[in-house]
Amino acid sequence: MNCSMEQEGILYLLKKMSNELSPKFERCTGIGSSRYDLLYQLYNAEEVTQSFLQKAVHIDGAAITRHLKQLEAEGMVSRRRNPEDQRETFVRLTDEGRGVIVNFNKERTEFIRQMLDGFSAQEMNALTDMLTRIHNNLKEL
Repeated sequence: MNCSMEQEGILYLLKKMSNELSPKFERCTGIGSSRYDLLYQLYNAEEVTQSFLQKAVHIDGAAITRHLKQLEAEGMVSRRRNPEDQRETFVRLTDEGRGVIVNFNKERTEFIRQMLDGFSAQEMNALTDMLTRIHNNLKEL
């Protein structure tokens, strides 16, 4: 089955938006999306393993270690080895990191408000439904 011009146009728009989303998010919030994802995961948990974070944000082991070392140097996270298994590292937000993520949440909320400006609740529900269906279809590929 061939793709129609409309279908190809949808793919093009999704790709273009994907390429624009991260840099604009970073400019508005002052933090990269991977780092924000890490902090957000930590914000929603008391303490997690480094391997859990790696899987949750879908980045490789070297990248997660690099991000966490930088965040630790900035005083935003603390890490400790599991005393029962030295191969495992536990990570948690510090009080400073928790305060920073609260401020990031405000910036993120404003970013989303601007991105969806002019959409009615009904349009946002329809868009959410369509994007969810696309996402589910992608998982099946």
